[in-house]
Amino acid sequence: MPDIVLTTLNAKYAHCAFGLRYLLANLGPLQARATIVEFEISQRPIDILETLLAQNPRIIGLGVYIWNIDQATRLVSDIKRVRPDIIIILGGPEVSYETDGQPIVELADYVITGEADLTFPRVCEQILSGLRPAEKIIPAELPQFSKLALPYDLYTDEDIAQRVIYVEASRGCPFTCEFCLSALDIPVRQTGLEDFLLAMDRLLARGVRQFKFVDRTFNLNLHVGRSILDFFLARLHPDLFLHFEMIPDRLPEQLREIIARFPPGMLQFEVGIQTFNEEVCDLISRRQDNAKVVTNLNWLREHTGVHVHADLIVGLPGEDISSFGVGFDRLVGLHPQEIQIGMLKRLRGTPIIRHDDQWQLKYSSYSPYEILANSLIDFDTMQRLRRLSRYWDLVANSGNFIESTPLIWGEESPFWSFLRWSDWLFATTQRTNGIALTQLSELLFRYLTEVAGHHPATIAMPLWRDYQRGGRNDRPQYLRDYIHEPMPPRNVTPRSLPKRQARHVDQA
Repeated sequence: MPDIVLTTLNAKYAHCAFGLRYLLANLGPLQARATIVEFEISQRPIDILETLLAQNPRIIGLGVYIWNIDQATRLVSDIKRVRPDIIIILGGPEVSYETDGQPIVELADYVITGEADLTFPRVCEQILSGLRPAEKIIPAELPQFSKLALPYDLYTDEDIAQRVIYVEASRGCPFTCEFCLSALDIPVRQTGLEDFLLAMDRLLARGVRQFKFVDRTFNLNLHVGRSILDFFLARLHPDLFLHFEMIPDRLPEQLREIIARFPPGMLQFEVGIQTFNEEVCDLISRRQDNAKVVTNLNWLREHTGVHVHADLIVGLPGEDISSFGVGFDRLVGLHPQEIQIGMLKRLRGTPIIRHDDQWQLKYSSYSPYEILANSLIDFDTMQRLRRLSRYWDLVANSGNFIESTPLIWGEESPFWSFLRWSDWLFATTQRTNGIALTQLSELLFRYLTEVAGHHPATIAMPLWRDYQRGGRNDRPQYLRDYIHEPMPPRNVTPRSLPKRQARHVDQA
C-alpha cells in the first residue's frame, strides 16, 4: 500500500492531471512510496471515497481546481469523517489564493500555495518522519525548471492511447491582464530545451501524436518557439496535431516562415483576443496592439493551414453589449475557424476585483464564478449572451454548419443577427444542451426560411452539404422537396485530427 496518494477529480476522463505527474516525478526517494489515482467529477463521491480509502494511505495530496472545488470539498469532508488520521494536503490554483474562509481549507491539514513541485516532497518527508509542519498554509517557492524532473515518462500506455497529453516548455506570463491567474506568474521561466525535446522524442516513439502545450505565451521566446516547431517539422507524421496558446500581436518572420510549412490542420493556435476595445484593455491592464492582431490573423488564415481558435470575453468592466458586438463582428471578419465566447470569471487572487464597486460586477458565489451582471449589462442581457456563447459553439465552432452559419447574417452584423437566432432558438426549444444535431439542422432550416426570409431552395443545398459533413447520407425529411440528386462523394481529409478540427480542414 502506498504511503502517499496523489489524486484529483478531472473534468473529463480524457483530461489527465498534468500537475500530479509533476509531483510524482519530483518526489525523489519518496516516489516508490507514492501512486496517482485519478477520478472524474461525474463519478459518485462515495465510490471515490471507497477507492481512496482502499489504498490506506498516510497522506493524500489533492489537486483543487475551479471545476472540482465542490466535489473536492465534499470528498475531504467525508475522508475526515471516516479516516481523520489521514493527512490531507491541498494544492492547485483554487486554494493558492484567498484561503481564509474556504471550507475545504478549514477541513484539510495543509495547503501548499503556488507551484508545489519541490515543496510537496519536503512536506511529505517531514510528515512521514513525525515532524509535522507548524503552519497550515505553506507558500511554495517558485521553482526553476533546471531543478525539476520532467514528468513525461510517467504518462502510461493508457494515457497515450486515450487521453490528452499535456506538455509545457515554459511557465508564467509577462502580461498583467487582471482577469487571469497567469498574470500573477511572473517571471516567465523556460524549460531546459535539450531535455524537453528528448522527452518529446520519447513520447513520439511511444505513439503520441497529439500534444497540447499549456504554455501561456508560446511565441514569447522566439528561439524556444522556433526550436520546438523545427523539432516537430523534422518528425512530421500524418496524424500529428500540436496545440499552442500564442500572443496575438507577436508573430515575427522567424516564426512565420516555419509555421507556413506545416500541413493544414496540424497546428492549432489559441489566440486570446478577449476584447478589441482599447479603453477596456487599458482598464484591465491588458497590453495589445490591435493593428498587429488583425495583420497576424489575416496572415494565418491567408498563408497557412493553422486552425485558429480565438477568444473573446463577455462582461469585462467598461464593455457594454454594443462594444462587444463591434469586437465580435471584427473578429468574425478575420475568419478564425473557431471563436470561443467566454464569460468573465472571478478567479481567486486576480486583481479584477478592484473594479467591482465602480462597475458593479456581480459574480456567482459558486464555481465557476461567472459574471451575473454589471452596470452596463443586466442579468437578462447577460443570459442572452451566455446562450449566444453556447449556441455559437454548437453551430459555428463545431464545424457542422460551415456553409450554413454565414447565412444567418448575410450582409448584416454577425453579432446582432446571431443574437436574434439565439433568442429564437431558445424561445423555440427552451434548451441550451441536449439538442440533437439532426434537430438543430432542421431548426436552422426553419429559422432561415420562416424568420430570416430565405427561399428554401437557396439554402437547402448548403444545409445538405453541412449535414453530410459528419458522414451522414440519410436525406432528412425537411430537405427532400429541395434535394433531388445525389451528392458527389466528399473529399474528406484522411488524417485522424480531432473531429472538430478535421471538419474545418475538410471544408478548407
